[in-house]
Amino acid sequence: MSNTLKYAEQQCDAIEAPCSAIEKILSPRVADLGGFSVRRLLPTAKQRMVGPWIFFDEMGPADFPAGEGINVRPHPHVGIATVTYLFEGEILHRDSVGSYQPIRPGDINLMVAGRGIAHSERERPEVTAKDHRLHGLQLWLALPEEQEESRTGIPPLSR
Repeated sequence: MSNTLKYAEQQCDAIEAPCSAIEKILSPRVADLGGFSVRRLLPTAKQRMVGPWIFFDEMGPADFPAGEGINVRPHPHVGIATVTYLFEGEILHRDSVGSYQPIRPGDINLMVAGRGIAHSERERPEVTAKDHRLHGLQLWLALPEEQEESRTGIPPLSR
């Protein structure tokens, strides 16, 4: 399935006149991460999870001038997997097991990070050398208890 829309945000008339198929309407919390914003839809007080999905984040859209960009330092994720999908821009995923993977629009990056694995999300110098834009999603998946400390990485999938 492909999304041909240029922008993810679309008008929703359900707020004024909800239909019976809509159970809840959630509003994201916005966090400024220094130069760009992330809207976190899950969890909220109204909805902790949707199935195994525990976090649902939209990053950007953010415009960066040359010399600036994202620089998320190495950090662990234990007991979860992340799915990253970009509409615009590029993120460089690196981790402590040696993965070095640029994530570009249309790619799906699935990261399983068990015990002892740390990763960072940055941009390559070629990207930060010029004005650029970043917009994407990151969904966080709670792993089954028996897989929470898995060190099994799953390689990124491309179109």
